[in-house]
This record gives sequence, C-alpha cells and structure tokens, in this order.
Amino acid sequence: MDVTTQPPLGLLAELTHRCPLHCPYCSNPVELVARRDELDTATWLRVLSEAREIGVLQVHMSGGEPLARPDLPELVAHATELGCYVNLVTSGLGLTEARLADLVERGLAHVQLSVQGADPARADRIAGARAFEHKLVAAELIRAAGLPLSVNVVLHRQNHDQVAGIIALAERMGADRLELANTQYYGWALRNRDLLMPTPEQLAAAEPVVREATERLRGKMEIIYVVADYHERYPKPCMYGWGARQLTVAPNGDVLPCPAATAIETLKLANVARSSIREIWYDSESFNAYRGEDWMQEPCRTCDRRSIDFGGCRCQAFLLTGDAAATDPVCSRSPRREVVDLVLAAPRTQTDLVMRGPKAAAR
Repeated sequence: MDVTTQPPLGLLAELTHRCPLHCPYCSNPVELVARRDELDTATWLRVLSEAREIGVLQVHMSGGEPLARPDLPELVAHATELGCYVNLVTSGLGLTEARLADLVERGLAHVQLSVQGADPARADRIAGARAFEHKLVAAELIRAAGLPLSVNVVLHRQNHDQVAGIIALAERMGADRLELANTQYYGWALRNRDLLMPTPEQLAAAEPVVREATERLRGKMEIIYVVADYHERYPKPCMYGWGARQLTVAPNGDVLPCPAATAIETLKLANVARSSIREIWYDSESFNAYRGEDWMQEPCRTCDRRSIDFGGCRCQAFLLTGDAAATDPVCSRSPRREVVDLVLAAPRTQTDLVMRGPKAAAR
C-alpha cells in the first residue's frame, strides 16, 4: 500500500450501458457492456459498502441510463444508509413522479439531467430519440420534489451555436447548476470527431455569451464552462490527477482510475470480482500506473506546471500518441503537439454521425 495515497471522495457507479438515447458524443466505450454482463444487485451493494469503508462520501449513479436498473431504489437506499450523498445522472427518460418520490424517500439528494440542445428538433436529432419534451417534464418533477438540479450539456459543432439558448433553457428548467462541457474525444466521441469538433469561430462566439450569463446569473445559477482541449495552450488537470479523488466502477465490475480509462488498451484493469475496492484503490497496478510524478517523461518531469495539470490526460495521450505516459499532446510544450495541430487542420471527411448503440457498434 502506498501510504501517501489519499482515500477517494467520490464513486461513479456506472450501473449499465443500456440507454434510450444514442448520443454520438457518448464517452462510453464503443464496445458496450451487455446486460447479461452487468453486476448483480448483491455485488453492487458490496461495492458501495467497500467504497464507503475507504472514504467515499459521494456516489454518482450513472450509465447509460441508471433508471434502466430495477434495483436502483435499493442501491440508492443502501448508499444513503452508508452515509453517502447520492446523485442520479440521468437522461430523464423513464423518470415519473412515482419513481422519483420513491427515490427521494430512499435518500436521493441530487439529480443531474442531460440536455442535448436548446430546441426539440436539434436536441432530438442529436439524442437520436424524441427526448426533449421528456426532459422538460423531468425537470419539473425534480424541482417539485425539492431536489437540487444540475443540467449537463456536452458542447460540440452540432450545438455550439445554441449556447445562449441552452443557458435560457436551463433557466427555464430552474437549474441550480449548468455544466457546459466541450466534448472529450473518447469512445463514441472519438469515432465522430470530424463532425463534433467545434470551429474556432464557434468557440470565440460562445465565450462572451457564457461570461455574460455567468455574471448575470451569479447567486442564482452556477455556470461551469469546460473549455475545448484541442484549442487550448495547456491541458486541463485530469480528475485532480490519476486515481487521486474518484474511482469509476463500470457495469461489468471493471474499476477505472478515470471514467475514460478503458481507452488505454495497454492498461490492465482490476475488477471487483477479483479484488476489493480497498485493494484496487491502494495496490492495483492500474491505479498506481500514473500517480505522483515518477512516471512522467520530459518535458513534464521538470515542468513548472506538473503539479497543476499533472501532465494532462493519460487517455488522450494514449489515443493521440500510443503512449499513455507521454505528455498530453494538447500541451503547447509537448514534443507531439503537431498531432493535435494536424487534427485541427485536417479536412472533415465524415458525412454522417455514428449514433451510439449496439447496432452501430456492430457495423
């Protein structure tokens, strides 16, 4: 055990990859976990208990769509009884007044609702389903239940021009928090990068809109704007460092140091069927692979930003260079920055979005 490793604060419990939406930017792996391979209820209850034993205080129940799991109420109740703050990350589809009341009674403390666009036509096209009106209803139910509401929007070329409308929609929904997160290119998003990459003009136009709204709504609705990596001078700090504050448990029980870690094909992932959460967090090869600074190559090893951005994203480094220990190519100091520049300059040849789902994955 590395005695310098701090206990985790959060657990992202990916209960299933099943989802009624088919978003082309989904960060889930292209090879989705089948229903037959999902952890059963008893195993999830054990995982939650083991996570709390080592310090987890926040449990984010996600997917796919967590409402697809009939045992969701039991899992919420167990996490609450353990003393955890429970957040539901949902598309809103399948959320009824009765189901929400049951979840609230069992201890649900917060809901994070995804939105794909500012109007029904655009949002439903991006979601690959008639979902927009369901989200408005879901927001009303959440507010009526007295729960805090976060609205999460993944920004990309297909909706970036709607930033002002999306902010107005979040206000209409009564959101306490709005996260505008530019797409990270893993999983389905990487497959669709040609059609998702925002233009410099879109990014430039959005920045003053977000800045004005942030000031106008201060104290009423918090706005978090996650910038577009490829266009930045330095990478964002990834999860406060690899395996530093949060762990993710995938539907099949694989435990990830970051939600996109399945992108690193050379990484041997631990699984809850073979090891406890404590063993995985402190002792596993995967969680210790990029902790601290010993793994760093130059220029990260001697860079004055190494304790600020931790070398950037390991998954992005692997996908762009084939080496997860490389300096994130987004960084202007990276010897491989030209990889990102070439992506930005490349002609966009893809003509149709590949929508998330088993049928698309099989093609």
